[in-house]
Amino acid sequence: MAEPLRIALAGLGTVGGGVIRLIEANGALIARRAGRSLEIAAVCARDRTKERGVDLSAYPWEDDMTVLAERADVDVVVELVGGSDGPALALARRTLAAGKGLVTANKAMIAHHGMELASAAEAQRVPLKFEAAVAGGIPVIKGLREGAAANQLVRLYGILNGTCNYILTTMERTGRDFGEVLKDAQDLGYAEADPTFDVEGIDAAHKLAILAAIGFGARIDFAAVEIEGITRLRAADFAQAAALGYVIRLIGLADCEQTSATRGLFQRVQPYLVPREHPLAAVDGATNAVVAEGNFSGRLLFQGAGAGDGPTASAVVADLIDIARGDAGAPFSVPAAELEDLPAADPGPRRNRAYLRFTVADRPGVLAEISAAMRDAGVSIESLIQQGRPEEGGEVLIAMVTHEGPENAVAEAVALLQGSPSLTEPPLVMRLLG
Repeated sequence: MAEPLRIALAGLGTVGGGVIRLIEANGALIARRAGRSLEIAAVCARDRTKERGVDLSAYPWEDDMTVLAERADVDVVVELVGGSDGPALALARRTLAAGKGLVTANKAMIAHHGMELASAAEAQRVPLKFEAAVAGGIPVIKGLREGAAANQLVRLYGILNGTCNYILTTMERTGRDFGEVLKDAQDLGYAEADPTFDVEGIDAAHKLAILAAIGFGARIDFAAVEIEGITRLRAADFAQAAALGYVIRLIGLADCEQTSATRGLFQRVQPYLVPREHPLAAVDGATNAVVAEGNFSGRLLFQGAGAGDGPTASAVVADLIDIARGDAGAPFSVPAAELEDLPAADPGPRRNRAYLRFTVADRPGVLAEISAAMRDAGVSIESLIQQGRPEEGGEVLIAMVTHEGPENAVAEAVALLQGSPSLTEPPLVMRLLG
């Protein structure tokens, strides 16, 4: 058997501890499948005294994580620190500059600096792998880079954040409002004390930008992702969606639009109404799922645990096994210099159906004002529901679904109502997934 692959591990939180436990538990099996064993040569974390549920006494400790990249007994550095910049990025740059492989679960760093890191890895002819950065233990990056490699992707979309999916499916099941369910999610450990990255859609957008780059052969453009989170959703929205035969899911969606002159990359993270018969409608709890539609493969569905020590550690070690086998390849499936610099596609002409919810003052003429704005913008209304509050003078919810039409028409109607004293808060717009 070949010499062991020697690993330095930076970050010993939930995932880092999981990586150690997995290598210790399945070491013999991994060695047979990889053709060589995985050996932990050094570890590093902020607090040496913290109890982590694993015995670290056998592993040399470094207080400065960047030193891991310089150790002569290290072949690959595993970065599990997190954060788009700061220590994680410094370690990544130093590791690749030293001619060592890098494995990371850091979706923010890859979304913001992936092109730089991929170019550095290719220049040094060393591997850069990040399967664990997207959808936890689901091998979706490997599936796109390898299993679907012969296909031109038509569309790529999915449920990319387990925290949001837990909140949404709990709201759907219980009829409770967002704030109440979020607190429960925090108490159960599904949501962070500061849940902004999750509930505002930023985490899902990081993952979507990475998948879009691989799926469409494009340079990462995180700034072009249209992002809207789930904080404005109410229990009433779920009730209306159910009455229409839909469920609500936070969806990350990307496709590549071809006009007569140019190609444009469309990327959006937003709550969508998903038909009950669609595979994503059945994805509940903290589960993730990704759908890739290829021109020859048809619809491919990747589904599984999107977070947690076991699934994410599994993805990290899968990358290490690939490296141990000598399977490297371009991080984004094609060399970084050959990735297309695609402009952001204009969402305005995109045609779909939309759900709009207006929160308005309970007084005469409000519905007529909204209907007039829809008419003037050329939006055709398919159905409308008006729901009042039991208390005298309370607000009224008006929900409507439009016929298929261009998104810019809906945007124009909303703009016509901007500043209206009839509206007690800005309208909520969700598209119907179709």
